[in-house]
Amino acid sequence: MYPLIKRFLDVFIALIATILLIPLFVTLIIILKLTGEKEIFFLQKRVGFKNKHFYIFKFSTMLKDSANMKGGAVTTKKDPRITSLGHFLRRSKINELPQFLNILNGDMSFIGPRPVMLESFAAYPRNTKNIIYNSRPGLSGIGSIVMSDEEKLLTRIKDDGGDAWEFYKIYIFPYKCEVETWYNNNISFMIDIKIILLTLVIIFSPQTRIDCFFKGLPKRNF
Repeated sequence: MYPLIKRFLDVFIALIATILLIPLFVTLIIILKLTGEKEIFFLQKRVGFKNKHFYIFKFSTMLKDSANMKGGAVTTKKDPRITSLGHFLRRSKINELPQFLNILNGDMSFIGPRPVMLESFAAYPRNTKNIIYNSRPGLSGIGSIVMSDEEKLLTRIKDDGGDAWEFYKIYIFPYKCEVETWYNNNISFMIDIKIILLTLVIIFSPQTRIDCFFKGLPKRNF
């Protein structure tokens, strides 16, 4: 029953929010069209509900050919591929707002496991692949808030001369698998409300510890 209620709320809230945010969207579209490389949207294929593929929408925050530049799939806070406006859009999470279109289209929900790229999904253990996207991927999720300092952490690793991508694969990636699996095993209205509220807290206070708000959540050890 809850998945049906959740889908209704997703569509209702996303529709109202999209209408209210039209002035902001139009302003950003004009600014992005007139600055930098004149790229407005970033589209990328991700794995979604029932492991089906879809294209995620974001406002553009990086140089057009960033995927082929030094840094690869890992983005750090000081990443030179991020545009001037992109730093603000990423920090404020405004770059994620076009995903309201993904929510209206049924690709995503407001809360769920974050959708990953095909290459990342291929590295998931089989049991994780069978579980993680039994619910729609989310605009925010447990993995997003427990790893809200991800870019900062990877920046520190890189500044210390380490391999940020290796650190991601060895530590961050497996931990995200654990917490997203925990979410799918414990999904409920109250869990989703907590994640929504804590997402707002994290935006304004990134250092906030949130694991104490969720019973049985796997502990982070790095």
